[in-house]
Amino acid sequence: MVDAFCATWKLVDSENFDEYMKALGVGFATRQVGNVTKPTVTISHEGDKVVIRTQSTFKNTEISFKLGEEFDETTVDDRNCKSTVTLDGDKLVHVQKWDGKETKHVREIKDGKLIMNLTFGDVHAVRTYEKA
Repeated sequence: MVDAFCATWKLVDSENFDEYMKALGVGFATRQVGNVTKPTVTISHEGDKVVIRTQSTFKNTEISFKLGEEFDETTVDDRNCKSTVTLDGDKLVHVQKWDGKETKHVREIKDGKLIMNLTFGDVHAVRTYEKA
């Protein structure tokens, strides 16, 4: 099922992302860059691991994980998280936990686009990607 996500995706739309970053505690300067950066995300399946590479003019990151197994993740905004990614039906659910806090990224394919819903507390953002 992960195979449906395996592609290179380019950000085309972002809603409420600044509020989401603000809720996470991301500083003003980093939020400004985050709001104008249009990252490219490549999702691939390598053996029993899923790899998500995010590339932008600001910063490149890569995470590699087995579905359902907790792993250490350093986010683009330098949070050190304990993360777990699972498949819930046709959704890829990525939960990050740090300092007693938790955020959730839910990726799904709709009409050929990758839709990523980000939730932290009562703050919700949506980022839409199209195949590159």
